[in-house]
Amino acid sequence: MPVLDREPPKALGLAKLPLPALKDTLDMYLRCMKHLLTEEQFNKTQHLVKEFGAPGGVGELLQSKLVERRESKANWVYDYWLNDMYLNNRLALPINSSPAMVFPQQSFRASIDSLRFAAHLISGILEYKTLLDTRALPVDCARGQLAGTPLCMDQYYRLFTSYRLPGPERDTLVAQESSVMPEPEHIIVACKNQFFVLDVVINFRRLNERDLLTQLEKIVKMADNEEELLPPIGLLTSDGRTEWAESRSVLMRESTNRDSLDMIERCLCLVCLDDASGPELSDSARAMLMLHGGGPAKNGGNRWYDKPMQFVVGADGCCGVVCEHSPFEGIVLVQCTEYLLKYMIGSPSKLVRAASVSELPAPRRLRWKCTPEIHKCLASSADTLKRLVRNLDINVHKFYEYGKEFIKKQKMSPDAYIQVALQLAYYRCHGRPVSTYESASIRRFQQGRVDNIRSATPEALAFVKAMTDGKLSTSDKEKMELLQGAINAQTKYMILAITGLAIDNHLLGLREIAHELKIEKPEIFNDEGYLISNQFVLSTSQVPTTVEMFCCYGPVVPNGYGACYNPQSEHIIFSVSSFHESSQTCSAEFVKCLVQGLLHMRDLCNNCNSKIMLTGNEQTLKWGKKGNAILEIHSLTYISVCL
Repeated sequence: MPVLDREPPKALGLAKLPLPALKDTLDMYLRCMKHLLTEEQFNKTQHLVKEFGAPGGVGELLQSKLVERRESKANWVYDYWLNDMYLNNRLALPINSSPAMVFPQQSFRASIDSLRFAAHLISGILEYKTLLDTRALPVDCARGQLAGTPLCMDQYYRLFTSYRLPGPERDTLVAQESSVMPEPEHIIVACKNQFFVLDVVINFRRLNERDLLTQLEKIVKMADNEEELLPPIGLLTSDGRTEWAESRSVLMRESTNRDSLDMIERCLCLVCLDDASGPELSDSARAMLMLHGGGPAKNGGNRWYDKPMQFVVGADGCCGVVCEHSPFEGIVLVQCTEYLLKYMIGSPSKLVRAASVSELPAPRRLRWKCTPEIHKCLASSADTLKRLVRNLDINVHKFYEYGKEFIKKQKMSPDAYIQVALQLAYYRCHGRPVSTYESASIRRFQQGRVDNIRSATPEALAFVKAMTDGKLSTSDKEKMELLQGAINAQTKYMILAITGLAIDNHLLGLREIAHELKIEKPEIFNDEGYLISNQFVLSTSQVPTTVEMFCCYGPVVPNGYGACYNPQSEHIIFSVSSFHESSQTCSAEFVKCLVQGLLHMRDLCNNCNSKIMLTGNEQTLKWGKKGNAILEIHSLTYISVCL
């Protein structure tokens, strides 16, 4: 299978990703880090930055090489970013890397109901795939200040055609090429840890919903045959990437296993028919089941984590999709899943009317030859997954006190406001600021993925200190000014990020081009300050939806939090994750501090707004002008700030 083409033809109307000036990035880096380091640490960092950026120094050499790279490539940072963010990462995909989208709880009264749901869902997937194949999917456009700017659509075309191949040191993102081999015309159905090939095109005709249901019924019956049961090979994909690469090389010794792996790696997607997992189906419980399947004892082996799209249909109505993140970002996942849910709501089930393909061949069970070595690998993978499951601490909270409409009425950006609230929550919990990641889309540019909005700004720190110092010395008016300052700083950095001028991708490019040129790693990248800057204790993203569902993912460091949020008109959905093994973190405590902060911020806004209204039209007008500018900026964030 060929490596994913990194240099497609230049997209019409899309500019190349800009390369920030070296001085601008180094100055911003120091500004971002000063309040996160001790005085001693910062003095050392400042010295190394000055040395790196000196005229005629190594920084200028590396910058000149990046300029050359930008000229020769569609996107100068894409390969570096993909390897650094995903493919070099050796951690297991579940929880650590793969996000999940949790669908509304379904009410299945009988086992056939879940299969009907799955058949309807598959019909929607095939409809969406047709849109992609015929290039009929409308081009996304930016909103807000640069409204109408087309956005790069490359990620959509990797939803059903790519695969993450494990490697001993680095994984590979691979893709089908229809010019070399026919497009895949099958999906893989996982049921009771067994894998089945479901052909969705037979005799050049796409199966209708009735046929899909018939085939799913056959698969369930085959999976129930205990004499045919095979070991849960899917567990191997939940292990660390190096361990899975080693297990896969053992599997590949047998031709039977090679054939089965080929069918999985070339399929459109997986549909995982899960057994019921227990009585508790709270939002938090469903989020956990989507992220890891409940471990080996439940549905943890009913997965193949290397595949980008795994649709989960639980017999207990727990449904959603878990994604391998390297091919695409959250906004692409949202657009696809919203299409599917709207399709299922708006397109009545066609189980009766449609004509059937006569004499459907039975779906095929994938076979595995398992040596004692493979059984040993499976036992090790099961232990790894058990530890992951025990370690995950997730808390999904629906905050109903207010939503984005209230924030907009304050003339503030909902995304920036929530980011400041997250800073306040962390500070309340831990008494210090930490390096924070908020993903921001750079799809305005060719092959654009994301850069980082560094939300832990000095202005946010000033606000949270004023809100938590326990003194009455700071007036509400001063706190409000500090909140406005924090939101303005957050918004300015967001604009830098989505216009390709933030610092993280640039620093990564400088580091990686030095490695490529076999130059000794510059001291700026060995510095404690740099290491702290990349320890994202707070990893956040806005994943807004227009239908009832929410996104969740795990922390990116052992002592960190993952904080995903979905602002709705009158409420906000938060999904906060951490690890039980860390004595420093607790998701429930973080949520408690977050709710407390959101309520205090609301009270502050209400108090100050009522005072402003009483001071006359002149001040109201000044507020309005300032607010309108912020509100205009906010409209960018719906599509630009995403997972």
